[in-house]
Amino acid sequence: MFSRRIAVVLVSMVSLLLAVSAQASLSKDYNKVKNAVIKIYSTLTPPDYFTPWRLLNSQQSSGSGAVISGNRILTNAHVIADASYLQVQKNGQPKKYLAHVDFVSHEADLAILKVEDESFFDGITPLKVGKLPEPLETVSVFGYPFGGNTLSITQGVLSRVEHQFYAHAGGYLLAGQIDAAINPGNSGGPVIAGNKIVGVVMQANTGARAENLGYFVPPSVIRHILKDADDAEHNGFVNLGLRTQSLESPALRAAHQLKDGESGALIVKVFEGSASEGKLFPGDVILTIDDHDVAEDRSIEFRKNQRTNFKYALDQRHVGDKITLNISRQGEKQTVEIIAAPSRRNYSLVLAERFGQQPSYFIYGGVVFVPLNMNLIKRWGSNWHSKAPIDFLSARGQWRSPEKTELVVALKVLPADVNLGFHDWKNWIIESVNGEPIRDFSSFVEQVRSNQSDFLTLSDSDGYQVILNKAESESSLPDILARYRVPMPFSSDLEPVAMAEQSSP
Repeated sequence: MFSRRIAVVLVSMVSLLLAVSAQASLSKDYNKVKNAVIKIYSTLTPPDYFTPWRLLNSQQSSGSGAVISGNRILTNAHVIADASYLQVQKNGQPKKYLAHVDFVSHEADLAILKVEDESFFDGITPLKVGKLPEPLETVSVFGYPFGGNTLSITQGVLSRVEHQFYAHAGGYLLAGQIDAAINPGNSGGPVIAGNKIVGVVMQANTGARAENLGYFVPPSVIRHILKDADDAEHNGFVNLGLRTQSLESPALRAAHQLKDGESGALIVKVFEGSASEGKLFPGDVILTIDDHDVAEDRSIEFRKNQRTNFKYALDQRHVGDKITLNISRQGEKQTVEIIAAPSRRNYSLVLAERFGQQPSYFIYGGVVFVPLNMNLIKRWGSNWHSKAPIDFLSARGQWRSPEKTELVVALKVLPADVNLGFHDWKNWIIESVNGEPIRDFSSFVEQVRSNQSDFLTLSDSDGYQVILNKAESESSLPDILARYRVPMPFSSDLEPVAMAEQSSP
């Protein structure tokens, strides 16, 4: 009996020692994670797309990041977008260090920072990128949200994984959804499971009908960007350059001669100049992509019993990779191989949002002309969906063609004698110059500057016109620029063309 009691005591002591050892190990790993989470201070100075030769007032912002291999800091692109000054700060330390952007993917809302003084990384163990958690698996969110200066840690569970439109630049990529509290300042912070990065916090759900929902960039997207960054050249995600339609309608499947049990995505348009041109055609049905079966709702199974948009199969590829598709063309099965090409981000007449660049503009006769892009549309604020001009919003659904790749907008008029009668014209989409259609913004500038007529006639699709006297437009330019304190009549990206034309006899 006595020996049995001794055995029980020994077992209890061993169990206690093991528990203490495990707790110490967990505490050590926990501290490593904490030390690798960084606070980022950003001075953001974005351009003013309403007055494209000016910058908006600087704003101070903060975000979070995590140290990864190679003395790099992984964070969100929107934390550093349009930043003119960046600093980083270690957990629990007062000193701030100067940093710069080493690589950025606005589409994936990810950026990699470097620190000028590499002693910043002393004592920090870089975090590794892990695997996507399973549904209902507990994860921790590390970061520096508003309301305090110290590191905040919240917990939640993974509730859903599927393709979402990323809020920053509109990329359509895989995203994880968690119910952990996410607030301003958390952006760029790591989502941790098993002491590894399983996501990067990017946005919270601000809708009135959903509470405590946040989204993160998953490991597959993170790894894609890290590989893309290896050569320091941004290639982004590949794109087949087509538009598809679901085949949930039995009549639609039958009309395209699909057999029982067959499903896929119906191709409705193939863009000129895309990787698919000449290989895929409207009416083709994509049955599989790299051995992923495409369902009638255009989804694929990316892991057991979990589905997302078929774009996931393309998102795993890099520029130059071979993509194999099985298709049905008029009922006949074929295999098509396509070499992955860089994505053009979108094929709309409205240019995708861009960051860290001066807006393009051109002034003639006191009229300010700009290309139509998402930067201009979003200048109407968070409610741009309802406040931006209806013509701008509807143009987002118009596809580019070889004859027209951009839309030109007469943004506003700087009132002067030369433009009398048009002083209140603004946000006007122009279709032609002296009867000649406009292809893009640079060709528009060339059309205006090469005009030999006494008048310049600008027309829209409904036939409305603005007519400017050529001689008066050119002679009044210096006075208009001085009156409205405009430094140059055109943006720097147009300067070489403009100067060459000005110096020509």
